[in-house]
Amino acid sequence: MELNALDFVLHIDKYLGLIIDKFGYLTYIIIFLVIFAETGLVITPFLPGDSLLFALGTLVAKGLLNLVIIFLTLLAAAFIGDNTNYWIGRKIGRKAFETGNHFFKKEYLERTEHFYSKHGGKTIIIGRFVPIIRTFVPFVAGIGRMNYLKFLFFSVAGNLIWVSIFLFTGYFFGNLPFVKDNFSLVIMLVIIISIAPGLYEFFRRKVLK
Repeated sequence: MELNALDFVLHIDKYLGLIIDKFGYLTYIIIFLVIFAETGLVITPFLPGDSLLFALGTLVAKGLLNLVIIFLTLLAAAFIGDNTNYWIGRKIGRKAFETGNHFFKKEYLERTEHFYSKHGGKTIIIGRFVPIIRTFVPFVAGIGRMNYLKFLFFSVAGNLIWVSIFLFTGYFFGNLPFVKDNFSLVIMLVIIISIAPGLYEFFRRKVLK
């Protein structure tokens, strides 16, 4: 199969199977790095997240991966990614607002700080379920200097819920005959469900306001 982004996402279970065959236990490290980058680096929001977790669940059910190890690996990667992104935003991202640039006005920073002070908790959790957005939420939380202990609590809670839902959904349902026979369609559905909250919020604010 020719490797391209769309093909990889829609047939992610097959590609993961090839990775496991080739790298064995190193697969856990590869998965860790992918989730860490998708969560912790603002330059890689395009990496697979929800679909990857779902596919991993199906492979665990097949006995190709250890459930406890992959569960802890995903939690660690998401947690460390979140916190890395938060501190990058807090230590480096804020410097952009000290340049006087038209796009980085101090009033924008003040609005961000106010928003995260008031809505930071639910933003961290809800943002975890929205592709691309989840990469930027901790970064902006750091820029807005959201209280770190509060960020830490909601980061742990959001990651635990996120990993559990998608990993165990794949584990319990991913190998049902219908899902196996229509895996690409199911992955597309997972992606649509993932972006639905963001689309709804955009529609609500822009159209229904």
